[in-house]
Amino acid sequence: MVIQVYLTFDGNCEEAFDLYQSVFGGEIVMKSRFGEGPMEIPDEMKDKIMHVSLKIDDQVLMGSDGLQGPKGNNISVSVGLDDSTDVDEKFNKLAEGGNITMPASNQFWDSYFGMLTDKFGIQWMFSAPAKKD
Repeated sequence: MVIQVYLTFDGNCEEAFDLYQSVFGGEIVMKSRFGEGPMEIPDEMKDKIMHVSLKIDDQVLMGSDGLQGPKGNNISVSVGLDDSTDVDEKFNKLAEGGNITMPASNQFWDSYFGMLTDKFGIQWMFSAPAKKD
């Protein structure tokens, strides 16, 4: 079984995925716009993202601009990393313009963990093995 995250945006999907690619690396393996499809679409939606896939290692993050404009505020994307320094770097980049809901720090369950909501309204959780003093 494969479970993948699909994020829906309110017109700024391309900007969000540009940021996600700059933070996590990877490759955009598919990007299509509403205007490329056979559906009748309002002119203001033709250049918006119908579907995008960002392949990061063996994972795929997908998204689109919703026709009704929903935001991905009912899910969190969980990112597990091997090193707390990597958490800090990626966490801080995504936190720019967003809101840190739990600063990244050592937690009682022996993990370095933090949560934030990025400037697009997507909730993120980052974790790595706890920092050793």
